[in-house]
Amino acid sequence: MTISGGRAERTVEGGDRHGGRHLDASRDAALRDAALRLLAQIGYDRLTVDAIATSAGAGKATIYRRWSGKAELVVDALLSHKPHLEAPDTGSLRGDLRELALRASAHTGEPLDSSVMVGLASALPRDPDLRAAFEERLVEPHRRVLATVFERAVARGEIAPVANVDLVVSLIPALVLYRLLVQTQEIDPAFIQSIIEGVILPLVLAGPVSLQSTPTH
Repeated sequence: MTISGGRAERTVEGGDRHGGRHLDASRDAALRDAALRLLAQIGYDRLTVDAIATSAGAGKATIYRRWSGKAELVVDALLSHKPHLEAPDTGSLRGDLRELALRASAHTGEPLDSSVMVGLASALPRDPDLRAAFEERLVEPHRRVLATVFERAVARGEIAPVANVDLVVSLIPALVLYRLLVQTQEIDPAFIQSIIEGVILPLVLAGPVSLQSTPTH
């Protein structure tokens, strides 16, 4: 599956990054699936480009013609299982957040979801390549979507301006990871909805939001 607007699509359409040749995308799905399957089984640290290539029945050079390494491939593989990301516009903040929850819920509960996220969580703090790819391709696009949702709510007069959007937005992935890693429970639609109704909406509807830490003396 080619990612709309992602690097994999640009590489396929634009040719081989190392020689300008047109790339055959027929192996891309197999390589992405192999990367996620192995990640769930053995974790990110033990995952290698060689193992992915072998599992997908492809050569290692095939991977490097498409992706810079395993970090970019893994993040691209994650994106291939996510819906197209854009800010909904239902006319209300609650409606927009519920729509985002429905979209996310439609793609949770897949067999590899929890294992893949657990496999990534321990590696993110220690692997700069993975962290950079994860931030650029997954975190930042979601931050922009939620920022747009909040900006529209401010323009409609539903909420006051959110003083620190980044921290508000970070609550969602933080709670998701806590549920996966600490509580060892699945991420289901009810949990995502509970974050919106029980945390995000009360926080932003309460008035001006500032979550900046106060220095202690």
